[in-house]
Amino acid sequence: MSPLAKYDSFFLFLLITSFIPIIAFSISKIVAPVNKRPEKLTSYESGIEPTGDAWIQFQIRYYMFALVFVISDVETVFLYPWAMCFNELGLSAFIEAFIFIFILIIGLVYAWRKGALEWS
Repeated sequence: MSPLAKYDSFFLFLLITSFIPIIAFSISKIVAPVNKRPEKLTSYESGIEPTGDAWIQFQIRYYMFALVFVISDVETVFLYPWAMCFNELGLSAFIEAFIFIFILIIGLVYAWRKGALEWS
């Protein structure tokens, strides 16, 4: 028995899940109507006639605020597996998690001092 034989079901699942989006987009392309009139090509703004250009420039602070939130959120998720097996890991894992949280706090303080959390 080859070492890859036990992964046959995984590869079959991977193949099927790879083809589902391709099939969905193909069916959508075939079934969807193709009427490209000027009304269909304009942007929709809650039934109001669009005014101005759609390509406006946003301030970078909105992206920085979102980036700090996403980083904090994702990094906090990494603490969940550690908390689930806290009793088995011992003191060294506690110290590592403390260092991890300390690095997160340093990053938050840095972002705060740079003004990334200022909304106005």
